[in-house]
Amino acid sequence: MKKALLLGTTGIAVALAMLAFGFVAGSPQIAKAGTAQPAETAQPVQTAGADTKIDRTEVEGIIRDYLLKNPEVLLEVQDALEAKQKEEQRLAALGVIKNAKEQIFNSSFDGIVGNPNGKVTIVEFYDYNCGFCKRAIEDMRALTKADPDLRFVLKEFPILGPDSQKASVVSMAFHLMKPEKYGEFHNALLGGQGRATEAAAIKVAVSLGADEATLREKMKDPSITEAFAKTYDLANKLAITGTPSYVVGNEVVFGALGQEVLAEKIEAAKAAL
Repeated sequence: MKKALLLGTTGIAVALAMLAFGFVAGSPQIAKAGTAQPAETAQPVQTAGADTKIDRTEVEGIIRDYLLKNPEVLLEVQDALEAKQKEEQRLAALGVIKNAKEQIFNSSFDGIVGNPNGKVTIVEFYDYNCGFCKRAIEDMRALTKADPDLRFVLKEFPILGPDSQKASVVSMAFHLMKPEKYGEFHNALLGGQGRATEAAAIKVAVSLGADEATLREKMKDPSITEAFAKTYDLANKLAITGTPSYVVGNEVVFGALGQEVLAEKIEAAKAAL
């Protein structure tokens, strides 16, 4: 965070320097303190033109002194920049959600918990080895229990290494075989202890009635790899780089912000219907 702020404020300082150079180049020269002549003998002040040489060191000193005396200016500009970037990101995501609505909310490869026919849908991008996702599973349970009209879509987004990818392949294969038990599988694997691996995922699937040989064959289905590719592409367009992340209505929500925040987003999505 400090590094980001430093980079941001450095850019701001450079911008201020450019403004200052522009100001000096297009404004009357300022006499140095202690060198001004008496009014009756003062010579006309010459306006700086294109050929005027600017004392770079002097200008940089002026900027440095100003910023040291008014450091809050950097924070104000940084806040304005971040607000502008967030708004640009929001508008970009709005366009993606509009153009990829079916892929986001109704992909046949995604598991569904809660009410499959609910009027409001929340989509979670998750990784089985994401610690924040493991804690956020309680948010999903509480939200679907409290709202019988909520449709909760689970979108596999394995980004934390080979174990996550292999566990998700098992998960998607199980979903193809037994979609009605996918919620149980998801809760057991994500809510379980230890790292999610292919072996751990297969163990959960078998415990829920899947034939292991059939499951392993289903894991080779090329449509699973295609589904992952589409999800990665979608996440990239939505600027999703971590888990959990959510799509609620026309908004992308980043991070495990908790049940209350998600409930507010859900209510806002309902109001927009």
